[in-house]
This record gives sequence, C-alpha cells and structure tokens, in this order.
Amino acid sequence: MSDQMFTSPSRYVQGIDLLERAAQYVRPLGSTPLIIADEIVWDIAGARLQESLRGDELQATKEIFGGEASMNEIKRIAEKVEEAGNDVIIGLGGGKTIDTARAVADHAKLPVAIFPTAVSADAPTARVSVIYTDEGVFDSYLFYEKNPELVAVDTRVIANAPVRTMRSGIGDALATCVEARAVNRANSRRMDDTARPTLAGLALAEMCEETLFAYAHQALRDNEAHIVSRALENICEANTLLSGLGFENGGLAAVHAIHNGFTALNGDIHHMTHGEKVAFGIAVQLMLEGADEAEADRYIGFMQSVGLPTTLEEIHLQDASEEDLRRIAELACSEGETMKQMPGEITPTDVVEAIKAADLYARGLQERLAK
Repeated sequence: MSDQMFTSPSRYVQGIDLLERAAQYVRPLGSTPLIIADEIVWDIAGARLQESLRGDELQATKEIFGGEASMNEIKRIAEKVEEAGNDVIIGLGGGKTIDTARAVADHAKLPVAIFPTAVSADAPTARVSVIYTDEGVFDSYLFYEKNPELVAVDTRVIANAPVRTMRSGIGDALATCVEARAVNRANSRRMDDTARPTLAGLALAEMCEETLFAYAHQALRDNEAHIVSRALENICEANTLLSGLGFENGGLAAVHAIHNGFTALNGDIHHMTHGEKVAFGIAVQLMLEGADEAEADRYIGFMQSVGLPTTLEEIHLQDASEEDLRRIAELACSEGETMKQMPGEITPTDVVEAIKAADLYARGLQERLAK
C-alpha cells in the first residue's frame, strides 16, 4: 500500500486592501523581492504593491512577464534574478504568471509569495506549474519539493476583477470534488503521482463544492457591483484555497485530462479560459462515469445557471469533426495524463462518445429548463 500525503502553502491570507499591508507577510521571506507581473496587472496592482513594499522598506523591483509560462521565459527571468540578487520572488497576476514565478523561485532556490489578482483558477496554492511551449501548447507539469511560502489574496482587487475571471474559477473549483471522488473510488494517486490522497484532501474538496453551491450566484452579483461581501470572500477561498488544496491532495482525473486534450486543436476554443474549458470537461467526466439524471442535472444545471459553457457550441467546437474529437481524446488518454486516475480503464473511444453525450445532455437540459 503506497503512502498517503498532504501538502499545502506555509501561510494563506486573504483580506480587503491586503496590498497595502503586504510587507508584514512578505518581510519574513526576504527584503529584496522581485515582483513578476504582466503589463496589464502591473498597472492594476503591481505599481501599488511595489510602492507599498518600498514604503515599508523592502527593496521591491519588477520584471514584466512575457505572457507564456514556457521554459525560455523561466530561464530569462531566472538569469535576471541571479544578476540582481533578489531574495524572494513575488508572482502577481493570473495562472501563467504565477506558474512562472514558482518555477523561477525553484530554479533560484528562493521562497515564493503568490498574489493572485483574480480567482480564476486554483493554481496559487499548488506546488506544481503547468508549462507550455512558447506557442502556448501544453508541454508538461513541473513539480516542486514544496508549496509557496505565502499565498495572499486582496479581496478588493478580486471584487474589481472582471466577473468572467470569478466565473471561470468557479468552473475550475467545481471540478475539484468531482475528480477527487473519482480518484478516491479508484484508490488512485495524488495529482503529482507521489502518494495516495488523504481524507483531509477529500474533505476540503467536498467543502469547496458545498461553498460553490451556497454562494456562487451571490458572489457573482457582488463581483459585478464591486462589493467585497462575505459571499465574495467565501468564493475567493473556495476557488483558491479549498480548490487548490483539494485538487493537489485529492487528485485529478478525467476533467483536467480533457482540458489538456483540447490543446490538440487550434482555433476559437483557445479564446476560452481554463475554467470554462474545465466546465465542459466536468460534463464529460460525468458521462464517462455514467452519472444518473439527478447528478448530471445538479452539476450541469448549476454550471448553466452561473453562465459556464456546457455545450460544444459554447466552447466553439460545434464544427469539430470526428477526427478532431479523436485527437482530443487521444491526448487526454496519453501516458502522462490524469485520465489514468479514473476507476477502470478509459479508452479514447470512450472519451469521444462521452464528449458527444455531454453535449447532447447539456443541450437537452437547456431545452427542458427553457420550457
């Protein structure tokens, strides 16, 4: 029987106007932080974070992220860190910036602090980066010895972020429990393949799902109105902490394998966010598992009610050929993918049929609800 393991960041903190108090959480990690952010995020929050840290006597410098979490970009920034002698890395922004910051910190053997500017995915807490080619095609997962030392979420920044980012995060977070349960049923392994999940991982995944069903609609309305409500705070925690710890300690299964399978195709699907593509993947996993109507309605109906895509048309794949679906399915079932964590053996043919079934089911549910 393989070992069980639980991993998490050293510290998670969220609160209103946290950027103004960032130094109290960053100072224990170092005094010369490098802030990595893209140009848009720099204008939204980067300059403010730098000013706040400098005001508290931390010598914060910046590096503008090029946009792709690729090995070339990681090497480029790591060389700058070596020259400048920074002692802590701060990743400020979305998933790819955060993944790059983690890789740079690992390369330089430095602590890393993650400041997400949107709750659009559950990447911030994890000890893994998703690496892409310079062209944006999924390349590999990079696993680290440890999770970030700090994850800090400024809930006012989140309340002012586009509503689509929170909605996407809800899609990503909803997959957490669906996948963790499948891994648990299969007595399979953690996302990093090192050990079996713990009960704690499954419990966090279940709490994540419970929070989404209870607060998602309210939080999206509050996000629209830029209100930092308790509902919005709860969804920040669900999308980031509960989902992050839940997926890492509970395991990934078919949903994220399907998501990665989509990179086999070019075209408009890549205008969809990570969480939007994951949402469709949830419906596909439900079909692979043979979910009954009550379960399928619960998840697919919830996704439709918050505005997440559930049909092939909504993820711009209405014209996908049989061959296209096969390419997605084959990549999703490839050796390094998390499809192997599912109970039983799943073939590319199973996946092709489940994609069609998910699309048909979602369209049928829309028609039923429209009556």
